[in-house]
Amino acid sequence: MPGQEQPSGGPGARRRQARGERRAAQLLDAAAVVFARSGYAGAGTNAIAREAGVSPGTLYQFFANKEAIAIKLGDRLLEQWRTSYGQALSSAHLGLPLAGLLDAVVDPLLDFNARNPAFHVLVHGADSPGHVTDAFEHFHGVVLGRIEEILALHLPGAARAEVTRVATTVLALFTAGLDLIAAHPGEQDVYRAELKKVLLRYLEPVLGARPPARAGRARRPGA
Repeated sequence: MPGQEQPSGGPGARRRQARGERRAAQLLDAAAVVFARSGYAGAGTNAIAREAGVSPGTLYQFFANKEAIAIKLGDRLLEQWRTSYGQALSSAHLGLPLAGLLDAVVDPLLDFNARNPAFHVLVHGADSPGHVTDAFEHFHGVVLGRIEEILALHLPGAARAEVTRVATTVLALFTAGLDLIAAHPGEQDVYRAELKKVLLRYLEPVLGARPPARAGRARRPGA
């Protein structure tokens, strides 16, 4: 219509772009399966192409090599992880008793890792591309800061160094629990329960079972 900005390209160009985006997403989905099955070092572009049901030539139209695929997949998974983290560490959960708070925080994060085993492979693998591990390490610091905010509400009189020490320990326990769960795919529910038991028994003497008195003043995740 006159006076309105028209979309760039015609309908054919938009359809080709949409097909290209679907194909790229299909290749990333296939890469996630192959990385989870074989690890990053053991995966190859031919295996990814087979998993996607396309030729290697088609794959190379979208990604130059395996590293480029891993970087794009890592970015996608990290963005999804940020969403899961934001929901898990929401201020809405801070009024819960400690056991309920652990359920509300831990379960969504473990569910994400169970749905996306390639995430664990890419962010914890020693041979993963540096871009992926560097991005995760940056976000690891953001998560640590958010845990410190939550703990500070439970420990209003504690020194900052104590809050940081407890937060660092909690995050280390959680990360170790992820490794255990990943190593026992047939017993994930059992190790999930063990992880929450460990976190509860560590935190309960430090924080007590009662919710914090100032939960309503917590900042939003990422604030």
